[in-house]
Amino acid sequence: MRARGARIAHNGAVTSERRAHPRFPLILAVQYVGAESVLDYTENLSEGGLFIRTEREFEQGDRVTLVISFPQLLEPIELQVEVVRKRGATLEAPGGVAVRVPDDRLEDRARLSEVARKIGAPRGPDPAIRVLLTEDNALVASMYSAALRRLSESDDFPALGVEVASDGAAAYDRLLREPPIDVLVTDVFMPVLSGISLVEKIRAEPSLADLPIVVITSGGERERERLASLGVALFLRKPVSYQDVAGAIRTLIAGRQGTKRAVVADRPERGSPGGGQASEGLTGEGEVSKDGSDAKPASRR
Repeated sequence: MRARGARIAHNGAVTSERRAHPRFPLILAVQYVGAESVLDYTENLSEGGLFIRTEREFEQGDRVTLVISFPQLLEPIELQVEVVRKRGATLEAPGGVAVRVPDDRLEDRARLSEVARKIGAPRGPDPAIRVLLTEDNALVASMYSAALRRLSESDDFPALGVEVASDGAAAYDRLLREPPIDVLVTDVFMPVLSGISLVEKIRAEPSLADLPIVVITSGGERERERLASLGVALFLRKPVSYQDVAGAIRTLIAGRQGTKRAVVADRPERGSPGGGQASEGLTGEGEVSKDGSDAKPASRR
């Protein structure tokens, strides 16, 4: 379906748009007014436009009304956009289109700018806390990142810097470099290096032995016991909601601020001054809320 609208006269406007509004990675669900059964995702976003991964056929200059959303993070927002560039699919990247909010759609541009400011914009070069997310699913990683950035907007919470590694090997390499990571959040089942193997390498490295770790997994009791023996700070069972991840980070940061050290499951003497049982650093069933509503992107409401 070809939407109505004017074409971009030349590439100068596109170049100016890129310079005026740098794009950053952010995955949101995309649906189209009049074709609600089609579900695509953004690849990146700026205050003026988006790149959408899609198999739909568009031409440069086409206008289309779309709805961007993400459950629990972003209520559906309707925008009219104009196609400024197409990208064919390759082995390295899927196809898609770059779109911008036209200059005559000031309200839509303001909505997109607010989205960029609230859940995607970088927080500056010197965050108080650096969190490393290890997750091979880009959509899930984007979801968790956005949740943590929103958490850092709280008046009583320090600014967070969120970085993402796509596998355990990449995460371990990042942990060995400056600036230091304060909290690691990792899935267990990943390519190259599993989450358990990653935690084992971390605990064997003296400079990382005290690193607070949150593990997200669907594994059983045997896996839980192994992680506890490695001093995992918090253990979250799938399905995990945005609030679970944000709550785990809040718990760890509160523990650091209160005791200057995170509670580690197999070393109770490094928890509160009074010590405690070895399992206190590991969440039990029900201690972190579970919400399965994040399993699918929100449809247009």
